[in-house]
Amino acid sequence: MNAHSMPKGPDISSSEGVAADELRQFIERIERLNEEAEGLKGDIRDVFAELKGRGFDAKAVRAILKIRKQDHSERQEQEAILELYMQALGMT
Repeated sequence: MNAHSMPKGPDISSSEGVAADELRQFIERIERLNEEAEGLKGDIRDVFAELKGRGFDAKAVRAILKIRKQDHSERQEQEAILELYMQALGMT
C-alpha cells in the first residue's frame, strides 16, 4: 500500500481538536488502569507472601490457579494426555 491508498483516520494533528482530546482521554484512562493493575499485582504478591508464611506451597497454589482457569473438558483432555505420556515413560 502506498501513502495515497492508505485509509485516513481522524485528524489528530491539532492539539485543540476534538480527536486530540479524545486521544488524551484514552491515554489517561489506560494510565489509570495500569496504575490499578500494578496495585493489584502488589496485592497478589502480598497474598502469596501470606500463604507462604502460613506454610502453603506457592508453586502448588499457582498450579491450582492455572487449572481453575481452564474449561473442565480442556483440563480433562490435558490430564489424559499427561497420564498417557507418563505411562509411556514408565512414570506411573
